[in-house]
Amino acid sequence: MTIVEDTIRPRAKSGEWKAIVILILLVPVLWSPPLLFRVFLYQPFNIPSGSMMPTLIVGDYIFAAKYAYGYGRYSFPFAPSFISGRFRAADPAYGDVVVFTTPRDTTVDYVKRVVGLPGDRIQMRQGQLVLNDKPVARVALKDAAAGSACGGEAGTRVKRWRETMPNGASYITYDCVDNGFADNTEVFTVPPGHFFGLGDNRDNSADSRFKSSMGFIPMDNLIGKVTRIFWSLDSRGELRPERLGKVR
Repeated sequence: MTIVEDTIRPRAKSGEWKAIVILILLVPVLWSPPLLFRVFLYQPFNIPSGSMMPTLIVGDYIFAAKYAYGYGRYSFPFAPSFISGRFRAADPAYGDVVVFTTPRDTTVDYVKRVVGLPGDRIQMRQGQLVLNDKPVARVALKDAAAGSACGGEAGTRVKRWRETMPNGASYITYDCVDNGFADNTEVFTVPPGHFFGLGDNRDNSADSRFKSSMGFIPMDNLIGKVTRIFWSLDSRGELRPERLGKVR
């Protein structure tokens, strides 16, 4: 979301001023192109699990744009705990793939897709995502070889769906099991300052559907928006050139 400002810029909140001070202190220390690139622009991550298949698979290396949603405590390495809020804050959009930490464990980075924003009502009904009481549009695609997505034996097939959010964001999801454990849920109402994240591999993702392990995710815990796969290696360590490119 872009905020169009008039001639008077709004004052920074106290948390934003703290972030600005940290930025000023960090610049002299990190004034080298590689470090500036990583700290302020793009941070690399690797994918260790299949929760975001088929969008992201094990062995993918991704860039997360740190400037996309503003800068906060989790944007910088070794940032002090007193930082709160985000400088130049912007909320993610439906369908964005994001990297974040959770309040339960800020030492671990997660990657999920944003499907709910503050005030939204989210539910899963028979494996279909429902947003504000309306089923999100989806179209069945041809089944594909599951590989490691469903944790089954060789030759296992997986159902695929083309899901399209109200803003036009479109992507493919995997459906390993009919009426799986998290295919039918209660209605979740996203609180202010939070978002709801799902893995694209819907039957094999610990995400916001599970309150005890993740639940709603604070906007302030965002690290960046996943923009592209810049490297990808298979289990034998060989390059997968077909994987390189933008993330949708």
